Amino acid sequence: MLRLSKLTDYAVVVLIRLSDSDCGRVCGGDGVQTSPGIAAATGVPEPTVAKVLKALAAAGLVASLRGARGGYRLDRSLAAISVADVIAAVDGPIALTACVDGGAGGCDVQNRCAVKGRWDVVNDAIRGALHGITLADMRQASVPPAFRVPQAAE
Repeated sequence: MLRLSKLTDYAVVVLIRLSDSDCGRVCGGDGVQTSPGIAAATGVPEPTVAKVLKALAAAGLVASLRGARGGYRLDRSLAAISVADVIAAVDGPIALTACVDGGAGGCDVQNRCAVKGRWDVVNDAIRGALHGITLADMRQASVPPAFRVPQAAE
């Protein structure tokens, strides 16, 4: 079974929360939100939110701001962040098998493998599909069709 990690799922939740312009007293007028505030709003435990935000900041998806009015804000719009970007930020490169990711561990039967290089097609298809879905798409999909508002280009 191919399954995303919980951290990747939480990262999507956190990023969509960071895009929320109506977050009340949790964030300031500049879209900056704190880790405890995001945790309270989403129900994701604060240590997990902090861990996810650290990974997202390292990948350049969010900006970390220090100081009394510090916190995190999106570095790109949701329309510019793909599901593949989030997966790569949290879990590393998308690879179905050891021979696709080219890691040091590699494959034990690489020299005699009858399907060597053939997983690349499958991996590329999955990677392409995940790059084709943005977090703006994910956010919009959570709204029932009758209540969707056409989104302006971001």
